[in-house]
Amino acid sequence: MSIRQAQIQDVSRIAEILVFNNRVNYYPIFQDEHYSFHEMQVISIAQQYTSSMLERVIVYDDGIIRGFIQLSDHEIEKCYVDVFFQGQGIGSALMKHAKQKSYLYCWVLEKNTRAIRFYEKHGFHRTEMRKLEEGTAEYLLMMEYKA
Repeated sequence: MSIRQAQIQDVSRIAEILVFNNRVNYYPIFQDEHYSFHEMQVISIAQQYTSSMLERVIVYDDGIIRGFIQLSDHEIEKCYVDVFFQGQGIGSALMKHAKQKSYLYCWVLEKNTRAIRFYEKHGFHRTEMRKLEEGTAEYLLMMEYKA
């Protein structure tokens, strides 16, 4: 196992993991076929990952990039594991890395109960803070890490 800083050659794999997780986790909630299957494409997502953005991305790489976590200030912005490799401790390893580096909160889609359970398993607790997900009627819930 290797948890390391993302590099430019990792971008297509990061985008692939993000796109397929987005479809699996968010399409059932939003039911937006246009976004999920037209706008959400690996190439367009990969193009968003510039060198400066990659400075905030850590990958789990054991010869295959199996997951990544995107961090900013003290926030976990994204944490995704390839759907084929979930349940193998990869997300836990990425969370352990983030907590060691003092990343202490995240925003989770309120209806994404699977993600909420994952964060709770790793010591995060729901707060009273909520905000609308931009352009939708769905709410994000802030979760904080308490050691």
